[in-house]
Amino acid sequence: MIEASPTQIWIIIIGMAIGTFLIRFSFLGLVGDRPLPAWLLRLLRYTPVAVLPAVVAPMLIGAKADTDPLRLFCAAVTIVIGVWTKNVLWAILAGLGLFFGLGAVLG
Repeated sequence: MIEASPTQIWIIIIGMAIGTFLIRFSFLGLVGDRPLPAWLLRLLRYTPVAVLPAVVAPMLIGAKADTDPLRLFCAAVTIVIGVWTKNVLWAILAGLGLFFGLGAVLG
């Protein structure tokens, strides 16, 4: 646990709030009324595709992750369903349903 006074904690919270506001305002307030260049829109289209594996991979093969066969099997099935249906939502729902369903059955 970090030893910090309530004043220090509030300074950190306010600083993070200002930083978050400025990051969002830079896109919404400063650029929001103008169209973005085509090359930037093309790159932004790949953001969800890059973020999802970055969130999931540490849970599967990270240093502190439990690399068990159930997780790897569910991840493989999720990838197959995502490629087959070309739908991220169906892939996520199938992977979660399989993980929790098999987890409940297998213990």
